[in-house]
Amino acid sequence: MPGEQKPLWTDGWLQQCIHVPSPNFSQRPQHTEISLVVLHNISLPPFEYGQQAVQRLFTNQIRADEPDDFMRSLINLRVSSHFLLERSGALTQFVSCDDAAFQAGVSRFDGREGCNAFSIGIELEGCDFEPFTESQYAQLGGLLQTLCECYPIKAVTGHQHVAPGRKSDPGHFFQWDRLRAQGLPVTTEYQWLL
Repeated sequence: MPGEQKPLWTDGWLQQCIHVPSPNFSQRPQHTEISLVVLHNISLPPFEYGQQAVQRLFTNQIRADEPDDFMRSLINLRVSSHFLLERSGALTQFVSCDDAAFQAGVSRFDGREGCNAFSIGIELEGCDFEPFTESQYAQLGGLLQTLCECYPIKAVTGHQHVAPGRKSDPGHFFQWDRLRAQGLPVTTEYQWLL
């Protein structure tokens, strides 16, 4: 019908972004409340952006004949995230938020192990050694607000906070106060020992 609005979400897929389905996910345990968002950073090859390498990693398309040694070392990895936010602010979704993406690995939050089961992962194209872009912060704020409206999110935290010593992302350049200013439930406490 003319003028009819499309739903914002369909089966855990945000309709206002690019969809590139990844095979690297599992069903969440039955009756699991999705209560956490984990923020990451990623650049492939390291410190390089905009080459679609993250998309290829998350869809198992890294090839044995990659020209870069580092990229070839990733050929057998089976990882993903729910979302990727590029430097430009472009947003891609790889896994339905109703499913568990392979993003946090060995992790713990609020006394619960295995954060993949109850979290949504967002990768920011970037690294530990330089600031993120204004476009990324603008898109991230909107995405987090949307997620908090749709899911019972109780906390937004970093990979470094759920897997300290093993992970350092999104890193010290990430501006957590920008999310707090939006009223988002940010926690940057290290949760591993709780």
